[in-house]
Amino acid sequence: MLQTVLAISGKPGLYKLVSRATNSLIVEALDDTHKRIPAFASDRVTSLADIAMYTDTDDVPLWQVLTNMKNLEEGKTASINFRKASGDELREYFAKVLPEFDRDRVHNSDIKKLIQWYDILVKNGITDFEKDMKPTDGDNIDDRKEISNE
Repeated sequence: MLQTVLAISGKPGLYKLVSRATNSLIVEALDDTHKRIPAFASDRVTSLADIAMYTDTDDVPLWQVLTNMKNLEEGKTASINFRKASGDELREYFAKVLPEFDRDRVHNSDIKKLIQWYDILVKNGITDFEKDMKPTDGDNIDDRKEISNE
């Protein structure tokens, strides 16, 4: 099933779009609680499909960066503890994932957030990042369907 994975500004973790209410989105936390909460228009909600990382040339879509991490970690959770790692350790690790990342515009907090998101996605079995994070068709949640090649 095609999912829409979301980040909500000011709220930790990642969320899966479940439904649409009258004036909000209903999202489910991608953690052990699977708690459902409303996300209102005042919340800054961003689909992971819309996020890219700065590089020295073009911006790289987030799914490509996450795929690079998956290949580096062989499909397991991240080998670095982002909570305890120093800034230099984070940058050294991220250079293995995305060697051409823009060292001026990508901050340590961005790298920490990326590693945290990667771990959440892997723990929830979302590992085909290209497929799961491609933009969906339609403005209405009911219009979003996986496109098959039949």
